[in-house]
Amino acid sequence: TAQQRQDLMEVIEDRHGRGSTLIASQLPTEHWHDYIGSATLADAILDRLLHGAHRLNLKGESLRKAKTQKPESVDPS
Repeated sequence: TAQQRQDLMEVIEDRHGRGSTLIASQLPTEHWHDYIGSATLADAILDRLLHGAHRLNLKGESLRKAKTQKPESVDPS
């Protein structure tokens, strides 16, 4: 919504140049502009977030799949 875009802009603007901001997303950054919606606010938000950013793109299988595997049997004795 417009209010959510404005809220995000306020948070990013308050933090810009003052401290680190960590964003974790499953949405690739090339789709953020479309997702945010408003072209002007999206440009401003992404400019502040991505300029000088350190990006870590993680790839691989979900750890949830590995954790949901049937656990090994444990002898109760």
